[in-house]
Amino acid sequence: MNKIKLERIGSQITKELSEIIFEEAKSEILKCITITATEVSNDLGLAKVYYTYLGEYDRKYMQDELDNASKYLRTELAERIDIRHTPELRFVYDESIEYGANIEKIIAEIHNK
Repeated sequence: MNKIKLERIGSQITKELSEIIFEEAKSEILKCITITATEVSNDLGLAKVYYTYLGEYDRKYMQDELDNASKYLRTELAERIDIRHTPELRFVYDESIEYGANIEKIIAEIHNK
């Protein structure tokens, strides 16, 4: 499948999952999660869903919560997007925000010296 179509499907999955989690998730913990991006495999069999969250929760705990909710989220997603086969959802913590904050901190320290 071409790259543009995969990116479009990934964007649609990101948008829909964000709405599902915000509007329909029963767990208040899941509502702390922000979906940042989604990468879809060429065969549409797998979607890597990148997330971050607010709060002081343990990263492993949040990962477990998402893994436990993945079947529910996939079922809800299947009702909202128009593709033949809804991909398996694999959640991956997005470290780019922490990385960016760390870079900003380093730059601020350099300017203060």
